[in-house]
Amino acid sequence: MHHDKTPLKKRYDLLLLGALVLAGLGLTAFVLLSRMNSSSDGLTVTIRQDNEVIATLPLDEDATYAVQGEDGVTNLVVIEDGTVHMEEADCPDQLCVKQGKIRYAGDSLICLPNRVVVEISGEDEQALDAVAK
Repeated sequence: MHHDKTPLKKRYDLLLLGALVLAGLGLTAFVLLSRMNSSSDGLTVTIRQDNEVIATLPLDEDATYAVQGEDGVTNLVVIEDGTVHMEEADCPDQLCVKQGKIRYAGDSLICLPNRVVVEISGEDEQALDAVAK
């Protein structure tokens, strides 16, 4: 009976595997905590209709903005507690309402039938890009 690895090599393999798993968990925890702890200070909400900016609002101030379309269509955008959501929309599929709340730079809400895009942008977008690279 011939063993390919000695017990010492198996132990080092297990230690290496454990170290890699811990490093991966640590990096995941760091990214999640940095996202959770990032405040909405400096982040802005940009609302576009037909690819034109119609409003830019701070994410850290509660507000409600009604987007009125040419055909009388309406989307109600609500900024509340550092999050943004589409409260109401008169589009048939209601997908933009079902998307729920967004809170981080780079997140967006899209209402295709009414041609409305709501996007968060700001300082923490650069930090997340650095972590992703």
